[in-house]
Amino acid sequence: MSSELENIEIALLLEGVFQHSGYDFRSYAPSSIRRRVHDCVRAERVKTISALQARVLHNSGALERFLLALAINVTALFRDPAFYLAFRTHVVPLLRTYPFLRLWLAGCATGEEAYSLAILLQECGIYDHCKIYATDMNATALGTAEAGIFPLDAMKNYAINYAEAGGVRTLADYYTAKDGSAIFASDLRKNIIFAQHNLATDSSFNEFHVILCRNVLIYFDQKLEYRVGRLLNQSLVMFGCLCLGEKESLKFSPNEPCFEELDPRNKIYRKTDRNCGRCIAAPKRCEPGKL
Repeated sequence: MSSELENIEIALLLEGVFQHSGYDFRSYAPSSIRRRVHDCVRAERVKTISALQARVLHNSGALERFLLALAINVTALFRDPAFYLAFRTHVVPLLRTYPFLRLWLAGCATGEEAYSLAILLQECGIYDHCKIYATDMNATALGTAEAGIFPLDAMKNYAINYAEAGGVRTLADYYTAKDGSAIFASDLRKNIIFAQHNLATDSSFNEFHVILCRNVLIYFDQKLEYRVGRLLNQSLVMFGCLCLGEKESLKFSPNEPCFEELDPRNKIYRKTDRNCGRCIAAPKRCEPGKL
């Protein structure tokens, strides 16, 4: 099959899925999408991408499997421990100045990062006046996240991450082991709201003091990356913090003038009014406290 024909088939598949289900993968990075589509072709045991399209549009089970395959659900408790250390150092002192905090975890997958954040905030003594909005496009992943139940055999490696992230207790203090599962404590879940939100198509829904969107932008093409960057900027209060993944950056993006780097290595930024008139995030000049 020629690459041109393959590109046409993939484009038709993604357009069909969008029109049929509302899930929009049309502006995801082509290399990532191509790899995942071919994985689905093999998993569904069909011969062509066109045959895969027919199956996912006419079989609800196949559609659900396709959506799970294309959604990015790579996550872990305290993944990239150095980031959490940097968050304690650079972000937490700023958060202590607010009486109430809203944090948005965009692309939360199965929830491990949400519980990591809750543990960190609890250890820093500010969780009780926080609300974490953990969103993802995938309803199945959100169900796992909301349950707060994870494989017990993963906890050994997660405990190492936790210690390296500056944890002051032991990870086992936060969950109960039962029947091969780790069930996280209800007091960690009490201030987390899990909800569906699609970064590719949905709009801003609140103003936040912190937004974490880590290891998500790398899967988008430049047009969608800029669109999501604008959405995150619009959703962040002035002097709020934006946290990206280690392979992501605001450099050379239209939103770069609106931010200062708090930790370049761990991609933690703070929104400022420096050169904000050049920002494309809003039709008018940003003003402190107004977006």
